Amino acid sequence: MSNPEFGNFAALLLILFAAAHALGYLFGRLQQPRVIGEILAGVLLGPFVLSHFAPNLMNVLPGEAGRQHEVALSVLYNLGLLLLMFASGAEISKILHDLGILHTRFARLILGVAVFEDICLWVVLAIATALAKSGTLPQKQIVWHIAATLLFFGLGLSAFPHLLKRLTGASWNAFSKQNPVAYLFAILLAYTAAAALLDVSLVFAAFLAGLAAVADQEHLADAIHTLSRISFSVFIPIYFALVGYKLEFGSSFSWSMLVVFLSLAAIVKLCSAAAGARLAGFNWLESGNLAIALNARGGPGIVLASVAFDAGIISPSFYTTLVLVAVLTSQAAGAWLGFIVRRGWPLLVNEPDNRVTQIPAAETKAA
Repeated sequence: MSNPEFGNFAALLLILFAAAHALGYLFGRLQQPRVIGEILAGVLLGPFVLSHFAPNLMNVLPGEAGRQHEVALSVLYNLGLLLLMFASGAEISKILHDLGILHTRFARLILGVAVFEDICLWVVLAIATALAKSGTLPQKQIVWHIAATLLFFGLGLSAFPHLLKRLTGASWNAFSKQNPVAYLFAILLAYTAAAALLDVSLVFAAFLAGLAAVADQEHLADAIHTLSRISFSVFIPIYFALVGYKLEFGSSFSWSMLVVFLSLAAIVKLCSAAAGARLAGFNWLESGNLAIALNARGGPGIVLASVAFDAGIISPSFYTTLVLVAVLTSQAAGAWLGFIVRRGWPLLVNEPDNRVTQIPAAETKAA
């Protein structure tokens, strides 16, 4: 890449980065999840908006420039995706983090259920991805792909975290002690490379790498926090902006399908989550709070849609529908939880430590 080409790429990246942070900050000030603003930045800079309102800018922002630097943008997109899934595996949630309630028992309940859901969905998606290739791959290779995914999944939940904890605490391992943030990034790269060798989903591997890192909180807690702050400040906003840029609002997109799918998905999730909470002994108010929070698809929902779209399982219009469902349900959950935050009400009754406390702006800036 020549100096002029790199300068052009830097300008494009600056525009995406600044727009994502500006709209993310705006939505944060409105007590909404920042991720919505970051995705909206990509939509506004995408061809759907520019071609209608500013067609002359298509050659600059970021149409032709985006195509010229497609490989570099793809690297940043995938790096942001891997870091997001690593942070998700390490029990970081953007909505709960944005609202300053990540420390509560309510958040721990939500994250516990969400992690279990994500693990199940990733296994199902991995199998679906393998089956989607059945038209071009022999049956034995399909079986191997599914078996490798399940094996990687099993080891990622059982053996790998224990091995990583021993490796991190080993006396000869100066890397983990002298530069733990770089050590965590090396773990992420190692999981990703191993998954690539086995033809397993790379984002699934990043999620398992985050889970393994959490198993060694004693040594890596500060490093996880630092890496998450860097990721949410730099790479993840770019990823969500590029997600917004890829959304398709053309003639193939159906707003009626969005309304129907959103309604059905929200009703099923709200009713099932509320029923489960009631069976677990929570009262109606607590069950409602838990159900609304669990209804937010958030970043993992967008990631799952992206993986399914890249694998050719879903169409561009349905990909847009799934991303919008994730955004709208996250916005609804953020609005409701933000209302609870401003009122100072307990998220769970008779749990005094669950009353929301304000945290310094510097602590939420990275989200």
